[in-house]
Parts: sequence; C-alpha cells; structure tokens
Amino acid sequence: MTDGQTDGLEDLRAAIAACRICRDAPARGPDDRLPHEPRPVAVISGTARILISGQAPGLRVHESGLPFNDASGDRLRQWLGVTREQFYDPDLFAIVPMGFCFPGYDAHGSDLPPRRECAPRWRQKVMDAMPQIELVLAIGQYAQAWHLGNRRAATMTETVRNWRAHLGSNAGPPVLALPHPSWRNTGWLKKNPWFSADVLPVLQERVSKLTS
Repeated sequence: MTDGQTDGLEDLRAAIAACRICRDAPARGPDDRLPHEPRPVAVISGTARILISGQAPGLRVHESGLPFNDASGDRLRQWLGVTREQFYDPDLFAIVPMGFCFPGYDAHGSDLPPRRECAPRWRQKVMDAMPQIELVLAIGQYAQAWHLGNRRAATMTETVRNWRAHLGSNAGPPVLALPHPSWRNTGWLKKNPWFSADVLPVLQERVSKLTS
C-alpha cells in the first residue's frame, strides 16, 4: 500500500468508528433509533485477500468489540480451517458485516436484522477501499443480497447450493455464499449434508491458498 492508501483506510476506519447514524438519524424515523450506544465493529484491511461479510454483531461481540467472538465464530473458524490467531490477523482477513452495530433483540429474543442505515452509507465505500479482495464469504441472506444481487436464489439454501455459479467470472471478486454458523442452524446442517461434503472442502482449499 502507498502512504495515501494507508491514510485513506485510517480515515475510513475513524469515520466508521464515529458513526452514530442509527442513533441520531434512523432510517425509519426517531421512534426507531438504536436503543443503546452504537459500537461499530469492522476489520478493514488493505492487505487481506478474503472478506468475511456477515450480518451484524451480536451482544457478545458488541461488548468485546471483537467480531465473531462467540460460538458462531468458533464454528466459522472450523469451516475455514484456520486458527483463532489466523482469523484475527488483519493481513489475512477483512471482517466487515452488513451492519456494524448490534441491532438489539426482537420480541422473541432473537437478534434483529442489520440496521437499514448502515449498508447504504458505508458498504460501497468499504468495498472501494479494499480492491485487493479476491474472495468474499457472504454469510447469511443480507450479505448474499448485497454481494450477489439478482444472482441470489429465492432461498438461502438454494443460494448456497448454487455456490459454483457464484465463483465464476462475474464482475467483482468471487463470492462464496455460506449459511450463518449460528447454533440455530445446526438443524439446517444436518438436513443439508452436501454443504459439509461439497462446499467446505472448496472453502478450506481457497482459504488456505489465499492466506498462505
């Protein structure tokens, strides 16, 4: 990276860290403002060749400021075939969710979707700042919707099942669609054994190549 690129990344990181749009100017009006102090969590890298694009931080990540610092992260690292040390090395992985802040819980105690304000404000700027990315891991429907657009299938399962098409010669870096590694998806993994048999070996091969 040149000094100018480094300065640009630092400016972007600082701007994201200072962002309070979901608290101060929520997309759906003042009654929908984030109910707690925002804490944007993102790892933007000028050297990593892999981008992990998730949904939004959970409560544990919000409290620690460390992305995927939970059971979902443990499963994701198993899928990738990397150690915790490798996973948190910004020279190897950029980790940028669709929403930077913990969105809170719904009435059933589940995490709310990523905030609507975040992606329109920041996503393209982040992608433009990391032209070196050679593989996007789109985790869950929100990341898949942004990174695949009309190439996304009607369901998350079919989108993941069509993984070969998304690694083809489309504009931008190849995208590998993944289900969320949450424990809530344990049943999905059991019902779809092709994911572990067919997708994970390709995922681990690509990750090994791009992080070596």
